[in-house]
Amino acid sequence: MTGLLHQPLPIPIADDGDEIAFCSTCAFSSVCLAQGLDKAALGELHVLVEHIGPYAEGEYIFREGDPFTAIAAVRAGTVKTFVVDRSGHEQVLGFHLPGELIGLSAISNARYPCNAVALDTVVLCRFSFPRLALLASRLPGLQEQLFRLLSQDIGKAALLAGDFSADERMAAFLMSLSRRYAARGFSATRMHLTMGRTDMANYLRLAAETVSRVLRRFQNDGLIAVDRRELEIRDMPRLQTLAQSVLRE
Repeated sequence: MTGLLHQPLPIPIADDGDEIAFCSTCAFSSVCLAQGLDKAALGELHVLVEHIGPYAEGEYIFREGDPFTAIAAVRAGTVKTFVVDRSGHEQVLGFHLPGELIGLSAISNARYPCNAVALDTVVLCRFSFPRLALLASRLPGLQEQLFRLLSQDIGKAALLAGDFSADERMAAFLMSLSRRYAARGFSATRMHLTMGRTDMANYLRLAAETVSRVLRRFQNDGLIAVDRRELEIRDMPRLQTLAQSVLRE
């Protein structure tokens, strides 16, 4: 695959900003900027942040049933969330990229309802939830942003619940990754898939063989170029058209 193998992708990671600018993937920066607040005016929020990690591939960040005390933003790497059913089968709930939050679904019951594991080297920005909630009561818009992020989290989980074809599911998955990376300043067309075919298949509710077959067909049709876990979107309009039923566009 020409061009893709010889141009290594930069590792998606949030920078730390400076005394004025926010971290490049901060989940709360839109709230702060919308209210005309610079970083210097947000000392209270900044001191709530604790950088934790790195977590190695396969290391648990939290387990189902653990007490909930904090939410965390992924600063680098990818986090997989999943549950295990009574038969011992894993069900993947989602993949969380740099700038996205994990732990929001634990707010109501004060315990994490799922497991979170690092798919590669992961670094997190951890926010004490009780202190964040207290700050939200004094910072207009912060609580609204928390609700918005929670709503997006629920929306992602329900995205693939319909009766869609394997091609539609895969196209929607790739478009979702593309848009989420692009929203945080990374490439919209070139990505390293940190999740394996088995995890992708589990999340999309497909067989692993089907995932491999669909990716090969997409490549043969010129929609993508793929080599192992390196993927390049070659025909965004066609991929978007294929995904529109799932993405409800």
